[in-house]
Amino acid sequence: MTASSSGEHYLPSASLAPADVGGAHVEGPATAFGARGALDVDGVPFHRLSVVVPMYNEIENAAPLIDEVQAALGGYPFPWELLVVDDGSRDGTGQKLESHGATVGPHIRVIRLWRNFRQTAAMQAGIDAARGDVIVTMDGDLQNDPRDIPKLVARLLQGDLDFVAGWRKDRQDGFWLRKFPSKIANALIRKSTGLQFNDLGCSLKAFRGSVLREVRLYGEMHRFIPAWLATVTSPARMDEVPVNHRARVAGTSKYGLSRTFRVITDLLAMHFFLNYGTRPGHFFGGIGLFTGSIGGLILAWMAVVKFVLGQSIGGRPALTLGFFMVIAGLQLLLTGVLAELLIRIYYDGRHAQPYHHGQGTAPSDDAAWHLNR
Repeated sequence: MTASSSGEHYLPSASLAPADVGGAHVEGPATAFGARGALDVDGVPFHRLSVVVPMYNEIENAAPLIDEVQAALGGYPFPWELLVVDDGSRDGTGQKLESHGATVGPHIRVIRLWRNFRQTAAMQAGIDAARGDVIVTMDGDLQNDPRDIPKLVARLLQGDLDFVAGWRKDRQDGFWLRKFPSKIANALIRKSTGLQFNDLGCSLKAFRGSVLREVRLYGEMHRFIPAWLATVTSPARMDEVPVNHRARVAGTSKYGLSRTFRVITDLLAMHFFLNYGTRPGHFFGGIGLFTGSIGGLILAWMAVVKFVLGQSIGGRPALTLGFFMVIAGLQLLLTGVLAELLIRIYYDGRHAQPYHHGQGTAPSDDAAWHLNR
């Protein structure tokens, strides 16, 4: 079920005086959202902000999360909305989010997934539902500080960037279960992608919506968003900003050492897609040609031994090795051809969603935003 906290709410369409939109300078007629493209507050251009938060079994943090985001952005001079994605929680998190969000306002939107699709799919669900020009993601465990959101957004828009990552310089986590695996994962990601970010594991990130919507997230790929963004924009348009990090005070962590192994698996998949995603035949074909060539040389040498030197080769392991290497090479070449066909179908066809949720009607484009007046 997809729910807005208290139904539809439409802002008036009458023009507003400059003082009614945060004291910003407005040129020309203004709508309820100000003069689109002309409104400027402290050097930050007009935008609509969507904050996306996936949550799973975090009932203790459901109401405090909404309250903290509301407190941090209550005076924000631009329209904003909070989308909380309940990732199939079984402890009442979804119901708590809906009931508490209804008391705050229609800009608190709750998306409830049918089952636990994991964090990446839940984040993608929120991104798909977000209507903002700027999208900020963060965790629902209250370790990210919502007061850092305006800082990230200002850096994004004032610097004309496409992505700004939060950097937890002073992490308030345990070393062996959180910091150590994170260090390994970040080092592997930096080595594989060439993107020199210090903390890609921090969920507090700000994106230009038009760029973020060009990528799709699967598996545990939310950690590799900068690498995927590098396929549609320049790394020069990315930056990171130090942010506050707090110790968990309620609920239990959903991560451990097993996360490192999942990251390594997804890292291999990401490396393949980034380098061979549009030409998988080169990957499989290259390995197939190498393997088949070695096998062919072994068999050629066995032929020389048999027909020139007159020795028996029936019981030699090299004969078996060469035969199977040639077969493996042919299979890899065939796999490359099939992969090329599949990748063409993938890019020509309609992309499937990595999640499913109940039917619901999203608010209209100008409805259910929080607007500081």
